[in-house]
Amino acid sequence: MNILGLIPARGGSKGIPGKNIKLLAGKHLLEYTFESVKASSLLSRVILSTDDPEIIRVAEKIGMEAPFIRPKNLAEDTTSSLEVVKHALGVLNLNGEEYDAVCLLQPTTPFREPGLIDSAIKKFTEGNFDSLISVREVPADFNPHWVFEEKDGKLEIATGEKEIISRRQELPKAYHRDGAIYITKTSVLLDQNSLYGKNIGFINTTGSPYVNIDVPKDWTEAEKLVRFL
Repeated sequence: MNILGLIPARGGSKGIPGKNIKLLAGKHLLEYTFESVKASSLLSRVILSTDDPEIIRVAEKIGMEAPFIRPKNLAEDTTSSLEVVKHALGVLNLNGEEYDAVCLLQPTTPFREPGLIDSAIKKFTEGNFDSLISVREVPADFNPHWVFEEKDGKLEIATGEKEIISRRQELPKAYHRDGAIYITKTSVLLDQNSLYGKNIGFINTTGSPYVNIDVPKDWTEAEKLVRFL
């Protein structure tokens, strides 16, 4: 399978200005994802998508490929990952390149276990999923079967059940996206206009070091974690 590795890194971060090239333990944040990419043997090509010339300069210095600059209108706070992926596919298609799937790798989730990318790709291809995402288990206290929603001034179980599951042992496992890996078939991206499709596989990263960097406290947590890697 011909799979494009895509690393999105816009320049207009407000929570942590310049975070994608900010130094974390002496390395640009981008480098952590790039190091994971270099260890992969199943990605056909890996490119950077950014609107920022300074990010391109840093990326090329560490050996990353940035074949285009992303338009500013696709680097806003409201820009979706789907829009970024479709733009990259469109640019590459104009140059005669076609891919069966895209593996989106966000630098803001920098810590990936060795071999995680290729393990995810193998599971994706063998399972013939529309997409595959990396996830972590939701602690029981926050399981959706124990979560309430407000409706007309009253609380209702978020899952729609009439009676709450009383025993922790009976709770079904629930997961949340961790942002480290999204793999999606190109046909799903373009024909269904979706990053997920209907048949979604997953790879469980629970237990590995994790942070999704968005605000300053996340950066502080990353500084703590990186000392143990």
